[in-house]
Amino acid sequence: MPTTTALQAASAGAPFEITEVPVRDLRDDDILIDIQFAGICHSDIHQVREEWGKAIFPMVPGHEIAGVVAAVGDGVTKHKVGARVGVGCMVDSCGECEYCKDGEEQFCTKGAVMTYNGRGYDGEETKGGYAQQVAVAERFVCSIPEGIGLDEAAPLLCAGITTWAPLKRWGVGPGSKVAVVGLGGLGHMGVKFAVALGAEVTVLSRTDAKADDSLALGATVHVATADPLKLKKLRGTFDVVLNTVSADLDLNHYVALLKPMGTLANVGMPPSPFSIRPSSVIQGSRVVAGSNIGGIQDTQEMLDFCAEKGIGASIETIGASEVGAAYERVVAGDVRYRFVIDTSTITA
Repeated sequence: MPTTTALQAASAGAPFEITEVPVRDLRDDDILIDIQFAGICHSDIHQVREEWGKAIFPMVPGHEIAGVVAAVGDGVTKHKVGARVGVGCMVDSCGECEYCKDGEEQFCTKGAVMTYNGRGYDGEETKGGYAQQVAVAERFVCSIPEGIGLDEAAPLLCAGITTWAPLKRWGVGPGSKVAVVGLGGLGHMGVKFAVALGAEVTVLSRTDAKADDSLALGATVHVATADPLKLKKLRGTFDVVLNTVSADLDLNHYVALLKPMGTLANVGMPPSPFSIRPSSVIQGSRVVAGSNIGGIQDTQEMLDFCAEKGIGASIETIGASEVGAAYERVVAGDVRYRFVIDTSTITA
């Protein structure tokens, strides 16, 4: 079996080591990708540290993958050698259930196969994008249009689609008033998308530390939520509130910001259960929703939109030796706004 050079954690919390890991022989529908950039998602940190339950080790994380097609299986028709491509959080699904047929593979009833820390239907462990190559079924490979740098495109495969999906689902467009809670790896993409879709955008952050960034990204207003009076003044203002943070927030304050029939869409994963007063939802016919990633069709639509509008993630590019330090900086909130690994630095 062929191999590729990768960053691998031997056990929970262990430092990364550069090693060789297997890459499967190409199946008829497979694409071999020369990975050029891999984004660091906070979920990588949770899984490498085994904070979300038992994980599969040794682990090669990474589900924000951008690169170039190196080879294709005999049955591949969608992508050619040399094409710019990306891979997100999933690498397989049954393709037969109602959700797969509707282009919502993330809800596959058999269970979508995750890009890493997962097992394929053949029982083989999946390895992610902190590597120089990966083999993926063409159905789960998206085209990255010209006009987006591969480095800025990598985080779009997770952070991008995670924020794009709820904004599209809840009809954000010209005339919409949107609040984005948190200006981090997810939040900055939520602001960029909502602005590009034509909405009037307010950023809700604990302090004013990122106020200049909010305005530079296109938001009209930045509000420091540490002052409860400022939130109170915004009650009944927004059509959509996109909550991107994973902290334990009192969501009642954010439900109150919605207009009647407005939606609070949550994409963060806080450690504790939500607690919401029923009256705050019922009296305004408001919606409190969760949102997963998106299917492959939606992901491609998002990438095409980014190329059209000139949108990419705001990134800091790092080398393989800096990943451990980058993890600590992500946890500390010290990144503007997504780390991307230059995989050419992953060398033995």
